[in-house]
Amino acid sequence: MSGTPRSFLGMKESIIRTMSDTSAINSKLVKMEHDGKEDRRQRTGAARRQLQVCHLHIGQAGTQLGNAAWELYLLEHGLKADGRPDPDANVGDAGAFETFFTETSNNKHVPRSIFVDLDPSPIDEIRTGQYRQLFHPELLISGKEDAANNYARGHYTIGKELVDDVLDKIRRVADNCSSLQGFLIFHSFGGGTGSGFGALLLERLSVDYGKKCKLEFAVYPAPQVSSSVVEPYNAVLSTHSTIEHADCTFLVDNEAVYDICRRNLDIPRPDYEHLNRLIAQVVSSVTSSLRFDGALNVDLNEFQTNLVPYPRIHYPLISYAPVVSTKRSSHESFKVHDLTLQCFEPNNQMVVCDPRNGKYMAVALLYRGDVVPRDANAAIASLKAKSSFHLVDWCPTGFKVGINYQPPMPVPGGELAKVDRSVSMLSNTTAIAEAWSRLDHKFDLMYSKRAFVHWYVGEGMEEGEFSEAREDLAALEKDYEEVASDSLEAEDEAGAEY
Repeated sequence: MSGTPRSFLGMKESIIRTMSDTSAINSKLVKMEHDGKEDRRQRTGAARRQLQVCHLHIGQAGTQLGNAAWELYLLEHGLKADGRPDPDANVGDAGAFETFFTETSNNKHVPRSIFVDLDPSPIDEIRTGQYRQLFHPELLISGKEDAANNYARGHYTIGKELVDDVLDKIRRVADNCSSLQGFLIFHSFGGGTGSGFGALLLERLSVDYGKKCKLEFAVYPAPQVSSSVVEPYNAVLSTHSTIEHADCTFLVDNEAVYDICRRNLDIPRPDYEHLNRLIAQVVSSVTSSLRFDGALNVDLNEFQTNLVPYPRIHYPLISYAPVVSTKRSSHESFKVHDLTLQCFEPNNQMVVCDPRNGKYMAVALLYRGDVVPRDANAAIASLKAKSSFHLVDWCPTGFKVGINYQPPMPVPGGELAKVDRSVSMLSNTTAIAEAWSRLDHKFDLMYSKRAFVHWYVGEGMEEGEFSEAREDLAALEKDYEEVASDSLEAEDEAGAEY
């Protein structure tokens, strides 16, 4: 037979052509799938980056916390103190500026934040300080006289005169947002402006922005250290007024954070700047998913959904790891497992209480930097196996995890060391009831003698509001007790069945 038949050659050519067509189609399909994924990723990124958050800093504590938070945000986004891009900034992903900043036509970034204090001094410090060119001057609002550590002055008299002006400024900031997700509110429970004016503003925000998320970072009265005698009155009155209006309130007390700084950073006498810079790292972690890319993103509404089982029980504990000084950093382990366990240590909680005495209802772990989901899940699994860790039985999963690729960024010249990864923990636990009962006891000691009550009544407050607020706090203690006892009863029943 001379040569291969022509028909066979033709068939072979057609098969080869079909195969090459198929591989071309397959490669096109792969490319389309890849493009689709990329497009989807870009769309989710775009959606993430369209959300805006407004910061409200109220009173001296809120203002000083605000200074520390914005100092950190500028570093994370590669901006200078005047809000312009820093060409020397060493940031990989500068993130979504529009979450926290409005960009002007001359490439300047203006924070979406409002600072308010009835006392002019803290606001004047900002007007003349390092960030005087950063904040919009009309969004720095001060009164003419302070609230004198009196909730009633902040809520009923001096605060009432200022609240409409503040709401007008908030409306301006909100109107400038394409999709406002919510408010981060910084204030103290113990001061006059923070407690009284903070409560008044939250009440009004609920009317004007009822559907928007409202997260508080609140400085809570410490067990031993106190900035004023009437702190327990202010804190009980403020908690009573805000409990219906805030979606989630992250509590910190100065004594707990002071001890963390002294013990872990080797600072013999930490000052407010050290404390605030540490708290700012947690604040930044809470919002990092809105600003930077990550494997598991968490938005503001998800905190509420995952951490608050009942509307009134919305006071999570917060902790952060690693809190380590530059001197010690080379000798420490920063594995995901170790950092996760550190967050559950009683010494690392930012409110003085022992979580081992309570039960966890929900936990959010927010990882930053070089972390993969597998390591986070392994850390949680080993934690659940520990005998000292107790979840309520009606919430068996209990964990929400967020992973963000942007590593934590310390302030240059600060005490915190630069590390590859960090974790912030937000945990709703029945152990926080310790802090409420401590506060209520102090309130009772003073109120049984009606000490200092005349200062409040003199500002137009009715004495009945004291007992009403105290009853509400007693009900809150009872709420925590019932949540814990439901769990215990269920365990007893399970034991009996067994």
